Amino acid sequence: MIKVALDAMGGDNAPAEIIEGAVAAVRERKDILVMVVGREKEINAELKKHTYPKEQIQVVPASEVIATSEHPVKAIREKKDSSMVVGLKLVKTGEADAFVSAGNSGAILAGGQIIIGRIKGVERPPFGALIPTEQGISLLLDCGASVDPRPSMLVQFAQMGSIYMEHVIGIEKPSVGIVNIGAEEEKGNALVQETFPLLKACRNIHFVGSVEARDIPKGGTDVVVCDAFTGNVVLKMYEGTAAMLYGVMKKGLMSSLRSKLGALLILPALKKTLKDFDASRYGGAPMLGLKGLVVKTHGSAKRTEIHNSILQCQTFKEQKINEKIKECLEAEEQENQE
Repeated sequence: MIKVALDAMGGDNAPAEIIEGAVAAVRERKDILVMVVGREKEINAELKKHTYPKEQIQVVPASEVIATSEHPVKAIREKKDSSMVVGLKLVKTGEADAFVSAGNSGAILAGGQIIIGRIKGVERPPFGALIPTEQGISLLLDCGASVDPRPSMLVQFAQMGSIYMEHVIGIEKPSVGIVNIGAEEEKGNALVQETFPLLKACRNIHFVGSVEARDIPKGGTDVVVCDAFTGNVVLKMYEGTAAMLYGVMKKGLMSSLRSKLGALLILPALKKTLKDFDASRYGGAPMLGLKGLVVKTHGSAKRTEIHNSILQCQTFKEQKINEKIKECLEAEEQENQE
């Protein structure tokens, strides 16, 4: 049974939506134990509203909460009894296999590295977000951890992202592309130009070259690599465009009696299409390269995203992703020494 520590107090919709996600997960799978971390009284009040297998949800008390506005490192060091610090420590001690939170991104990043620590050889753990595309899904990384990475870090992002897509998503020999302003090799800023030849020379990934922003939604590139600033802009643009299109379509379909009648015919197909482009169905963004699994969901995450993030942890653990990352880096180090 996999044990997932869940930050009940993090995010805009805590604790109600977080608890609903936990309940949905244990209702679906009998081999998951969710350790809900946070203010005991508030958690129990929410749990009383639901029917679920009691042996699969355990409440772990934590009196403090790290707010979104707080300084990440300071909060991690000073708020020892916060739901985030307590949850991360459960992973460090081996009492939990993974930690899921919708809380302060900077604090999760800092806490993951300070409390759990990086796999030997990992320069900087990235956040990897699964994004819907025309052909399925792609992994975008980094999307929130390293704003100014070195070229060697981007190479590691590509390696870790390839391992994740192959073993968690099931894509054989996943393709890797670097976000650029053009397809030509000589295009891009200094970081992209320095990283491109390193990715090209990397033997354990399938590098296909540059990917322009307009081509990301089309799919065809399984792992999309970039710095965190660029990745976060791409991710937020994705989400904003999806919401805008949904609003425009809804307004158009409700604009007249004729369009309303037409909406009745196309609504089932439209709902299915929109569901395919709902990023929350893929869970949160795993922080790749740590000694334990940490998953960051959107701050606005609701029941569905929390539920899917918990299930995502199980696949990550079963496929031994951390072990595979460690093996990959050790093999590369040995190759370089030879």
